[in-house]
Amino acid sequence: MYKVSVLFVCMGNICRSPTAQGVFESLVAEAGLETRVRIDSAGTHAYHVGDPPDQRATAAAAQRGIDLSRQRARRIETDDFARFDYVLAMDSSNYEDLLRICPQPQRHKVRLLLEFAATDTVRDVPDPYYGGAQGFVRVLDLVEQGTRGLLADIRRRLERDSA
Repeated sequence: MYKVSVLFVCMGNICRSPTAQGVFESLVAEAGLETRVRIDSAGTHAYHVGDPPDQRATAAAAQRGIDLSRQRARRIETDDFARFDYVLAMDSSNYEDLLRICPQPQRHKVRLLLEFAATDTVRDVPDPYYGGAQGFVRVLDLVEQGTRGLLADIRRRLERDSA
């Protein structure tokens, strides 16, 4: 039974947010929490609905043992804000887009993923879409930092809720 739900959001849901979903699924599985944490991703725009993640994102993730092949892009829905405990934007632009459509009672759930990272020098996961393979590696590095901090936050939440 799921106790916590996480939604990662970028613009088209084919590069950054599916990468974050895949990385976080792997971390959650390693922690033995896959039955307690529900994970998904979405985009703020409908450019790629139904498409698999970008091949460059899939290849970069596969280099680290992470499989993105089962994912398909979707657009965020208003109901997602009620369904998910964490709605995590990959960058400031998507964060602002999310706040524009988020119902007031759920606005506290919308945050930047890198708020959970151990570094405070980078706030946005840059969009690698128009660049080369190295941009996708950078996304993985940043996403790993953010999701490790997120997992620590969720562990504390689960411990608090079970106390």
